[in-house]
Amino acid sequence: MSVPVFLADLSGASSGGQGDRILLDGPEGRHAAAVRRLRPGERLDLTDGAGRVAECVVRDVAKDTLTAEVLRRYDVEAARPRLIVVQGLPKGDRGELAVEMMTEAGVDVIVPWAASRCVTQWKGDRAGKALARWRSTAREAGKQARRFHLPEVTEQVTTARAAELLAGAALGVVLHEEAARPLSGIPLPGDGDVVVVVGPEGGITDEEIAAFRAAGAVPALLGPTVLRTSTAGVAAAAVLLSRCGRW
Repeated sequence: MSVPVFLADLSGASSGGQGDRILLDGPEGRHAAAVRRLRPGERLDLTDGAGRVAECVVRDVAKDTLTAEVLRRYDVEAARPRLIVVQGLPKGDRGELAVEMMTEAGVDVIVPWAASRCVTQWKGDRAGKALARWRSTAREAGKQARRFHLPEVTEQVTTARAAELLAGAALGVVLHEEAARPLSGIPLPGDGDVVVVVGPEGGITDEEIAAFRAAGAVPALLGPTVLRTSTAGVAAAAVLLSRCGRW
């Protein structure tokens, strides 16, 4: 069984060392003490989600907090190249499913995209609540996957902003069922950002494809079948992460 991971404030970690103690409280402490029911002597890892890690052992447990003794501290470098997925908004709870799977696979940044043919619309209060669910899903999936760099889930973007991301990338790709080149055959950069656009259920419009092409993006075919928008991102991530050596 893998060692559980919890989020904690590890600021000032460089001044601490073996033997110092950290109080885990709030929602994370409650989950560790009351849900996971960790007991003295058990191992756990704490991270700030930005690469800092403290390997710990539980020393004391209260109702909804625990105290952990640090065995070792270290930093994990961010992986390169960085993988960014611009995700057309799926309908229903498929957005959280997409975020969960992409987080587990290793996607670094997830960008919600308000594409023209999105059935789901993030507006008003709904936008804030939906974004909060995506970010919570990414956080929990990251801990489950033992990721010490949690993915960033950005604010919702327009097509124009998505095109800007593609223009600034080392490689920009748009998944499209009519593309001539397979994703597995596109040369990858050794560094920088790889930005992949995944369209919504209704597909990407001709105007959106034109805007992305103008930004330097390459249309790519993911495979012989048409995947759901909620699974295309993780499938593309698997192809790219294995080819660039991160897997």
